[in-house]
Amino acid sequence: MSNIYGILHMAGNALMTHQQAINVTGNNIANVNTPGYSRQRLILAASVIPYTALGPIGNGVEAVEVERIYDRFIGVQINNESQSLGRWEAQKQILESIEVVFNESFGTGLSEAMNEFWNAWQDLSLNPRGQTERQILSAKGEILATTFNQKQADLKSAQQGIDANIRGGVETINQLLEQIADLNQKIMDTETTGFTANEYRDQRELVLKELSELIDMSSFENANGTVKVTLSGGRTLVDGVSHRSLSTQINSSTGLLDVLWVSGDGSTVDITSSVAGGKLQGWLEVRDVTIEDYLTHLNDLASTLMQEVNNLHSTGFGLDESTGYDFFTGTDAADMGVNVDLVNDVNLIAAAAALSGVPGDSRNAIDIANLQYALTMSSGSATFSDYYNTLVSDVGSEINKVGAYHRHQADMVTQLDNYRESVSGVNLDEEMINLVKFQSAYDASAKLITTTDELIQTVLNMI
Repeated sequence: MSNIYGILHMAGNALMTHQQAINVTGNNIANVNTPGYSRQRLILAASVIPYTALGPIGNGVEAVEVERIYDRFIGVQINNESQSLGRWEAQKQILESIEVVFNESFGTGLSEAMNEFWNAWQDLSLNPRGQTERQILSAKGEILATTFNQKQADLKSAQQGIDANIRGGVETINQLLEQIADLNQKIMDTETTGFTANEYRDQRELVLKELSELIDMSSFENANGTVKVTLSGGRTLVDGVSHRSLSTQINSSTGLLDVLWVSGDGSTVDITSSVAGGKLQGWLEVRDVTIEDYLTHLNDLASTLMQEVNNLHSTGFGLDESTGYDFFTGTDAADMGVNVDLVNDVNLIAAAAALSGVPGDSRNAIDIANLQYALTMSSGSATFSDYYNTLVSDVGSEINKVGAYHRHQADMVTQLDNYRESVSGVNLDEEMINLVKFQSAYDASAKLITTTDELIQTVLNMI
């Protein structure tokens, strides 16, 4: 087509091609603030016709495809680091709420309750006959027991709250898996017809990132454009246009939720202990390891304190010469309480160490009061207060550690997000330059059409 009409055809193609380029540029500008959007560009190529007597002659320009500017390696890195960020974010949130349970700054904590309990025994030792001192001791004992009960209940409540997060997280994961499978279908349908599915791919990357924040996962792209998503243990979550799901089930032993992977045939596998990333791992670790450790220490403190006090109290004598009564009832922090017989009759409180010393003997009250300073915890190396203060310190240290990990991971993800933006993000200055460039090319193509039209008119006027 080296004739005049060939020039007209070439100019028309150029006009339409540069109009497409302007459309792509305008789409980039319009999506400058769209989360997850990857910049696009129109790939142009010289259009070549078959050989002529003069050899191959160019036939203008043609649009090959709309290319999505995206680095998959960066996407994989972001997803991997998002798994760790999700884990530490979940732990940080839960631990900060648990810190309130061990807050001793208002004078109403367990440390204060223990001090007042020992002081009440000390006051009774100064006046073993005193009814007021006995009433106060009974009340302080009940306050101590209630404080233990409340802290144990608060920790159990935190575990139940985490279960609610886990249940909601699993539901969200299932929704995301369904979205990925649906986007796989759309991408495959679009690209098998020869078109690009850039917008669908951007949407899928966003969903994959959101999924990685919740659970450990890896993904790779198949030849047909779909992605396969698996757990770190190899179990399939999404395979092409089909997807599996997760579910939860109450563990009959712990009363807490287990996380199950549901296979294609409906059978389930317990993956609670193998979840290795995302918020789901963070929730499970705090619930099953961190809080369980706090409960163990709290119960050890309560049971040892009850045992030591009861050992002494049961050998002492009350004002009515009674003996053999335990001061506390229960087995640990959950059910600790003051013996109801003593609450109803404070004369049963055994301040005397010997029957012959009743009512003035206070040696047993002194011995119980001195338990405050006895090395009864940590294999005989710590007092009750030392042991509890160490627990409170451990809570604070754990929060500081998790906070540091979270800040580091957040910085990592931010850096990767910024790097992704430098590669795939829309730069308005660059797009404006492209807009001017394509506009100039469009104007030149239009000028070529006008010139060709004038040439045709000249030829027609010659006839």
